[in-house]
Amino acid sequence: MEVKTSLLDNMIGVGDMVLLEPLTEDSFLENLKKRFNHNEIYTYIGSVVISLNPYRSLPIYTPDKVEEYRNRNFYELSPHIYALADEAYRSLRDQDKDQCILITGESGAGKTEASKLVMSYVAAVCGKGQEVNKVKEQLLQSNPVLEAFGNAKTVRNDNSSRFGKYMDIEFDFKGDPLGGVISNYLLEKSRVVKQPRGERNFHIFYQLLSGASDDTLKKLKLERDVSKYNYLSLDSATVSGLDDAANFRTVRNAMQIVGFMEDEMQSVLELVAAVLKLGNIEFKPESRCNGMDESRIKDKNDLKEMCELLGIEQSVLERAFSYRTVEAKMEKVSTTLNVAQAYYARDALAKNLYSRLFSWLVTRINESIKAQAKTRHKVMGVLDIYGFEIFEDNSFEQFIINYCNEKLQQIFIELTLREEQEEYVREGIEWTNIEYFNNAIICGLIENNQNGILAMLDEECLRPGTVTDETFLDKLNTICADHQHFESRLSKNSKFLNDHSLPHNCFRIQHYAGKVLYRVEGFVDKNNDLLYRDLSQAMYKANHSLIKQLFPEGNPVKVNLKRPPTAGFQFKASVGTLMGNLQTKNPNYIRCIKPNDKKASHVFNESLVCHQARYLGLMENIRVRRAGYAFRQAYEPCLERYKMLCKNTWPHWKGPARQGVEVLMTDLQVPAEEFSYGRSKIFIRNPRTLFFLEEKRKQCLEDLATLIQKIYRGWKCRSHFLLLKKSQIVVASWYRRYAQQKKYQKIKHATTVVQSYTRGWQARKLLRELKYQKKCEEAVTTIAAFWHGTQVRREYRKFFRANAGKKIYNFTIQRIMQKYFLGLKSKLPSMSPIDKTWPARPYLFLDGVHAELRRIFHLWRCKKYRSQFTEEKKAVYEEKLEASELFKDKKALYPSSVRQPFKGDYLEISKNPKYQKLSSAVDEKILLADVVNKINRANGKGSPRLFVLTKKNVVLADQKTGQLKANVPLTDVASVSTSSQTDGFFALKLKEGSASAVKGDFLLSSDHLIEIVTKLHRISSMAADREKLNIDISDEFLVQFKQDKVCVKFIHGSPKNGNSVSCKRKNNRLLEVSVPASS
Repeated sequence: MEVKTSLLDNMIGVGDMVLLEPLTEDSFLENLKKRFNHNEIYTYIGSVVISLNPYRSLPIYTPDKVEEYRNRNFYELSPHIYALADEAYRSLRDQDKDQCILITGESGAGKTEASKLVMSYVAAVCGKGQEVNKVKEQLLQSNPVLEAFGNAKTVRNDNSSRFGKYMDIEFDFKGDPLGGVISNYLLEKSRVVKQPRGERNFHIFYQLLSGASDDTLKKLKLERDVSKYNYLSLDSATVSGLDDAANFRTVRNAMQIVGFMEDEMQSVLELVAAVLKLGNIEFKPESRCNGMDESRIKDKNDLKEMCELLGIEQSVLERAFSYRTVEAKMEKVSTTLNVAQAYYARDALAKNLYSRLFSWLVTRINESIKAQAKTRHKVMGVLDIYGFEIFEDNSFEQFIINYCNEKLQQIFIELTLREEQEEYVREGIEWTNIEYFNNAIICGLIENNQNGILAMLDEECLRPGTVTDETFLDKLNTICADHQHFESRLSKNSKFLNDHSLPHNCFRIQHYAGKVLYRVEGFVDKNNDLLYRDLSQAMYKANHSLIKQLFPEGNPVKVNLKRPPTAGFQFKASVGTLMGNLQTKNPNYIRCIKPNDKKASHVFNESLVCHQARYLGLMENIRVRRAGYAFRQAYEPCLERYKMLCKNTWPHWKGPARQGVEVLMTDLQVPAEEFSYGRSKIFIRNPRTLFFLEEKRKQCLEDLATLIQKIYRGWKCRSHFLLLKKSQIVVASWYRRYAQQKKYQKIKHATTVVQSYTRGWQARKLLRELKYQKKCEEAVTTIAAFWHGTQVRREYRKFFRANAGKKIYNFTIQRIMQKYFLGLKSKLPSMSPIDKTWPARPYLFLDGVHAELRRIFHLWRCKKYRSQFTEEKKAVYEEKLEASELFKDKKALYPSSVRQPFKGDYLEISKNPKYQKLSSAVDEKILLADVVNKINRANGKGSPRLFVLTKKNVVLADQKTGQLKANVPLTDVASVSTSSQTDGFFALKLKEGSASAVKGDFLLSSDHLIEIVTKLHRISSMAADREKLNIDISDEFLVQFKQDKVCVKFIHGSPKNGNSVSCKRKNNRLLEVSVPASS
């Protein structure tokens, strides 16, 4: 895959709208459509990212993509949301600038997914570690929880956020996340009690009924059938692509990761179930004797189950649904509620219960994810909030949503202009004032404290007397009639009297994104957001701990007769806080657009996109960016990209980059008014100039490519020719070699045949001669034998009687000896020195010779065996021999140690990291390292110690930590005492007056006593400057403990004491060691 090194490489359309030429609304839409059709869903407007919802998965969010955009310049690669996230994160980490990412767009445009992508990218590129990963996981897992309780299926979006969310993610100085804080704005709580056709209630209701176990539903007194609940719409109960059961398990898991306790999760589900039960409570009218109508609950079963879930007395809640108490100073007036008022009270309680539960969830999540450290944090804010809304029927919710967007547009223009101005000043470019539409006049129309719409709405809600939506509209018509952005049919302004597109019960505001018609019906009630005090007090009386937290105003002790702040006032305050927060941070913008209303991929509805582009103010944004210089780039990348356009800068420019760019622009004869030189960047005024440079570069690259192709083709042809030539030479040489080999083989074969015939003839001739010679020799031998026999017989006849017996004897003895030696040769034993076998003696007179030969053979066999020894093995056997001399027939433990090899360093101290400190303290070669028990005089108990022996010292150290306890030079050791029995006790007796003898002798116990004592004795024997160590083997000896001498006595233990050696203190002067008799 081709790697892009610049935004301008291989562009589909124009990647940055600032460079669009000509700039019209049609060209803007055409560019977006062209890129969308090629799966390029991201486009820039300067540093602003436009995101089109593809309504399908694209392979552009892989880990490889994360690495591709990591630590790269914003304009270095093609437009992507990762580029903006990386730019914001690096500015926060490296420049210590707090960041905020503002994500706006209408429902279904992909705002929630965009915020997830930003958070997942930051989580991927920041540090690693157990604590960091835990914080990242908690931050990411807060999304499923808030989506379950705050998102719903709408006609525009299957996962629409029905609340505004702002999250501050806090980082330390390294850029690792420490925690976060979430703020929520204007949950659409009216959805709890009523949903438009084709839409659903919040996800959690359907997830609970689909995914909870039967046991859980039984505890919550719920049934799986959605149709059983009045608050849940039936026409969209199931949504294709949404698995409510799986999502419920995901939410439960996410709540556990975030830090919710099991009882807290159960309490939350109980409140969700209570809202469903609340919707099933229905009322019927009942006439009283005074002619007033009051309400009564039809079926009290749902009320009863709800009261059991929340721990409320049924009678208390039933009365709260039937009566309303009004308090004024010292008076209380109780009035009955008719059916309409009872339904209003029920729905108000349901909305308040759910919205307060949602606010509690946000607060609880904040407690878990907040940063623990008290030091100053770097902050990155992510704002996912509703976009500008223009519906056929716009009410109070759309009014305050559009007010919020007006404020965001105002801060967007201000921060964009400020950022432009700061960059111009930083680069030394003259700043020229930019004309733009300032929507502060619209914000003032809405939020002005004296005559703003919100202020007048609050005034209407708080004034005594009859207050209706119509009286509120009348007030608007009186006060706002002359405002240029306010329109009403009933206002004093006569130009709207005959405007039939403006109904009598509506008013129209000309927002920055266009005119919006608002129907005043419901404005007063929704702004009041009134919950009867009787219901608050009933909720507070519940035994449910969470309910008490959600309704603190129900506490009778803290009764407050002041009216609570209105919804409009609260939202205005929240927006003011949000704007103040955003003003302190460096802004980054993501403008989300949905390409069609059908949620279909590959469909681009130009009118819909145009409508969104207008109310997002994208064209206004482009004009602001283009009012000064349309494009700016640092000198180094600019020179690197365009240096091939000038002979003076190609291929390498050795001076400063700015001088190179100046030479380049002069050589290309670009008009001076088309660009300016900043301190670190070149600023290009018109996109045409940039496209001129790009066109020249494209032509130059084509020329360079042609040159490279020509050189490459020539090289390839030459290489091919040389390869053919070399191959021809190789083939010819191999053929000549083959021909010569065949010729040689024929000559060799003929020569071999001639030689074979010649050699055969010579061999047969030689055989005949040898046979004749052999026959002659045999004949001569036979004649000589007969002759010598005759001569001998003649001689024997003369001397037979005198010497015959002696000669026969000597001959017989000689034959017996010869037979003996040959038999002994065939019956020799093995070469093992411990093999005791030897052939039997055949004759008595050979007894001495037989024994001597056995001795000689054994000595020779031992010498051969010894010659195989290495120096190490020889030393081991010398130690074994010395141990035999010291302990054989003196100590009962010795026979069991004969077969055990002397290993020496049993602990491998130099390789064990646990004893690294001890190894560095002992700078000599370690001859022996083992675990011994140091015997305590007070109780006879043993404490494990490390016993380390070198050529000069005996070292005792702590077994667990390796800490040095004692270091005794061998010159201070006078003798070693041990018993004659099978125990492993021994005493190191120190010379009196030596420095080591201050604390007294050491009484130790070891499983390798024989090896330890032998090595001590051997070291003292080999040292010329020291006396030989005395080894005392006795069943009773004295040990010096500091100032006292203690007798150590060894006795045979009884069978009832077991097979282990035990040491007990008898008195201050006696330690008794019991050794098993069977050992």
